[in-house]
Amino acid sequence: MSIAQLISPQQLAERLTQPGLVILDCRSSLDDLDYGQRSYAEGHIEGSSFADLLNDLSGAVSKGITGRHPLPDPQTLIERLRFWGVNNQSDIVLYDDGPGAYAARAWWLLAWLGKREGVYVLDGGLKAWHAAGLPLSLDPPQHLQGTFEGAPDDSMVLTAEEVHGRLGDPAMTLIDARARARFRGEVEPIDPVAGHIPGAQCAAFTDNLGPDGRFLSADQLKERFAELLESRSAEQLVAYCGSGVTACHNLFALCLAGYPLGALYAGSWSEWITDPQREIATGD
Repeated sequence: MSIAQLISPQQLAERLTQPGLVILDCRSSLDDLDYGQRSYAEGHIEGSSFADLLNDLSGAVSKGITGRHPLPDPQTLIERLRFWGVNNQSDIVLYDDGPGAYAARAWWLLAWLGKREGVYVLDGGLKAWHAAGLPLSLDPPQHLQGTFEGAPDDSMVLTAEEVHGRLGDPAMTLIDARARARFRGEVEPIDPVAGHIPGAQCAAFTDNLGPDGRFLSADQLKERFAELLESRSAEQLVAYCGSGVTACHNLFALCLAGYPLGALYAGSWSEWITDPQREIATGD
């Protein structure tokens, strides 16, 4: 079974009373740092806890050294997961507003710590939940302290030095999850330098979704990534984005399509550009 699993709003609604079910609200906004917590307080899926991108799903930023969303300290994240009631056998549902980028970041972090079964992303997120006419709650979650045990899998992560050392390797497929205009370097609304890592291909994460905001079928996703991989092995794929968040959406979609889990360049573009000696490309 693939480690990437979707759950529909209707399926989740039927499971809300399932003992031990853990639901994490991963809503966030790069433009409004308080958006997630504020939105959660205004209404959330019953029983869900709030997982903050900056404080829970990322580590401390070292200016000029790290990217904008470094990986969290593993033990700190494990303790947070326990606080949310996570056990090693827990079923966990992750959601955000709909695109799934922040939910996919939480999914990847769980896989990184060894939790690869029983983890679901709500397909279509809260947008689909609302469309199904399902209610929100203002009540805080009720759960017992969890006992989750995990350890980070370093093979899932590449450093900037490792990516740099593989530039020009014909076996590597390097995909960038940002929008094409940012990839080309035509605009850069967040980071101080525009462009992309040389040799990368643009694979905007939004193209994993249909017009309804839900993930494309496995066959459609497989066709999409097959064009990017060409004849190369999916095991040599490396995903990045602006800061290591939306790249996880591509890794999730790859697994939905039946491919093995690729590697994440966690520091991504915002880390890459901290060293002026690293090459930068623009255009296609």
